[in-house]
Amino acid sequence: MGHVRQPRRVQTYDGELGAAVARAQDGDEAAFAVAYRLVQPGLLGYLHGLVREDAEDVASDAWLEIARSLGRFKGDGAGFRGWTATIARHRALDHLRRQRTRPRAGGTEQDVLHLPAQHDTHDQALESLATEQALELVRALPPDQAEAVLLRVVVGLDGPAAARVLGKRPGAVRTATHRGLKRLARQLGADGEAVGGVTDGTSRTLREWA
Repeated sequence: MGHVRQPRRVQTYDGELGAAVARAQDGDEAAFAVAYRLVQPGLLGYLHGLVREDAEDVASDAWLEIARSLGRFKGDGAGFRGWTATIARHRALDHLRRQRTRPRAGGTEQDVLHLPAQHDTHDQALESLATEQALELVRALPPDQAEAVLLRVVVGLDGPAAARVLGKRPGAVRTATHRGLKRLARQLGADGEAVGGVTDGTSRTLREWA
């Protein structure tokens, strides 16, 4: 079964994030702003996958709760990302219940870019997608796979952390992530058949949300 690596950017900023959170807990408002800047892109990408155009509003609600509860958090930078993702997920589920709706699938084959059949198909698939197109394809996955991919690749959580957010066993999350990434790779023609031909001026990928 494939191994999902954490985005390099996530790995490098966890130390900075942990230090910022510690200072913020001591009342340093500038440090809280640093933590927000480091976490918000991935959190917003995750919420886009759950609630679409309402992601900004749900993120705002989540950050209000994060700020109120900050003193109760215990952990490092990676732990803070998992903690904030849990809060954001609860706010998203509350929002969906209020709207009496569920996350909708929205991807089509026309949303993809040409993908050469070489290297690791999982990573190659993700690296070759523009962000909005990628999120549309992720939303079209079965719900358990979509959320696992979002937490692992977009938020940058490891398997155990993603499992805690979802209230599932790490093995189940690993399986869902693997199946979701394989399905994305097949949709992109990563097994040998080129699909689509969409061009996009922005080259940001799923990994850049994290």
